Amino acid sequence: MLSVSYIKDNKDIVITGLLKKKFKQAEESIEKVLSLDEGRRTTQKRLDDLLAEQNVASKQIGQLMKEGRREEAEAAKARVSDLKSESKELGERLQQYSDELTQLLYTIPNVPHERVPEGNGADDNIEVDNGGSKPALGADALPHWELIKEYDLIDFELGIKITGAGFPVYKGKGARLQRALINFFLDEALAAGYTEFTPPLLVNEASGYGTGQLPDKEGQMYHATADNLYLIPTAEVPITNLFRDVILQESELPVKCVGYTPCFRREAGSWGAHVRGLNRLHQFDKVEIVQITKPEDSYAVLEDMRQHATGLLKKLELPYRAIILCGGDIGFTTALTYDLEVWSAAQERWLEVSSVSNFETYQSNRLRLRYKPEEGKGNLPAHTLNGSALALPRIMAALLENNQTPEGIRIPKALQPYCGFEMITKG
Repeated sequence: MLSVSYIKDNKDIVITGLLKKKFKQAEESIEKVLSLDEGRRTTQKRLDDLLAEQNVASKQIGQLMKEGRREEAEAAKARVSDLKSESKELGERLQQYSDELTQLLYTIPNVPHERVPEGNGADDNIEVDNGGSKPALGADALPHWELIKEYDLIDFELGIKITGAGFPVYKGKGARLQRALINFFLDEALAAGYTEFTPPLLVNEASGYGTGQLPDKEGQMYHATADNLYLIPTAEVPITNLFRDVILQESELPVKCVGYTPCFRREAGSWGAHVRGLNRLHQFDKVEIVQITKPEDSYAVLEDMRQHATGLLKKLELPYRAIILCGGDIGFTTALTYDLEVWSAAQERWLEVSSVSNFETYQSNRLRLRYKPEEGKGNLPAHTLNGSALALPRIMAALLENNQTPEGIRIPKALQPYCGFEMITKG
């Protein structure tokens, strides 16, 4: 979340940035933050003064009793009693100010970086990179949801039987291709210096607040209400929360983590042709990379993470483009986000397969994640970043569609050692 000190020092910049994100309550919320902070500070000062007076009066009681000045001692006792009562009320008021301020800060988005373009939605995003050639398919080319039936790779009906829509069952070479992609992505991350983690698939409420899924995305997460635990929407949540309430040494930075997990999203309200097949699921697999850096390094790290994800697409021989999200399309918690998309030849449209984001100090403030500089005093908030490297369903959709031939579906060379086969054929 945004810190109060940052808001106070950069009020106009914050409001302008929030309006770029289409946060309509920007001015009202920021004014309320400043008002609550002023109330908190005034109450804190009054409480500190009362406690100091109470301390002095308490010391006087013993001295007055020792000197036989009982009447004055009794008066001092009465005064201490009044001070304690008033201090208790002030303490409760101070807690109310602090709680209300914290809850308000949770509802305010991150301020977008100056490079984030103006815009209202996806049509206003800006392409910054592209590569690969779109394949020319024949007139009889099939979309992936038809290919998976023809080659018996995924069974959506079995998933509906077992769980419900959006929970596919991978089978045969479909399951092997899925596993091959996971291992390929993990090995590439390990070669790039990331440390692998296998985190829990459920997180507590504090973890959801730590990375910003709560309260913003509460309705999009599956909630196990009996234990108040949430199924993770992405490995970003448990992996970044490994460092909640942690103070890192500057020499430990950057921290580079990677993890594979299933991801769970309710995707409430999603319907239509654009969600057919693997295009949008309630459960899907993803490899996530996370970094923790010094603030001055974070945007260079963001570019490195984008290039890492782009390199995977190149090795998979998939046509891709990278776009920078505009103010109206960027996420609640992020300061700057790149989306990577691959060309789906049979559907003739771009499919998002990765978001690579810099959160600056927004998550670290929530997580109370700090690092200790080698020089200077005090601890400083680190910058957190994460990215999909990569999300599997749409990658598989594009691989199947783009590589279909009369003989079968060709497997890219980089994946062949992981799959154990070069072609998916019928039967």
